Amino acid sequence: MTGVEITLITVPTLEVGRTIADTLVGERLAACVNILPGLVSIYRWEGALEEDAEWLLIVKGATTRRAEVAARVRELHPYDEPEVLVIEVTDGSQSYLKWVLDESDAPSRE
Repeated sequence: MTGVEITLITVPTLEVGRTIADTLVGERLAACVNILPGLVSIYRWEGALEEDAEWLLIVKGATTRRAEVAARVRELHPYDEPEVLVIEVTDGSQSYLKWVLDESDAPSRE
């Protein structure tokens, strides 16, 4: 274990994605958020087959902030049930992992 995780979050618009990304990085809950366009999600919701264009957020941060990230996403996200999937990082560039931890495993300085 590295103490670093990746959280995947889908959002309906770039604006929602930027708001969540700016908040997570600004509050030091994440070191970095990538926003990827062009996603098409096909899923079943309340018994109906749905298809939506979405954006994907790839959030890099410390495992110690997991609950705070999930709570903040729920506050900011317009969906009834936002996607918040966590993947623990088992290895990677040690200098990059250190940077992620330095930027996201500390209380906000603002």
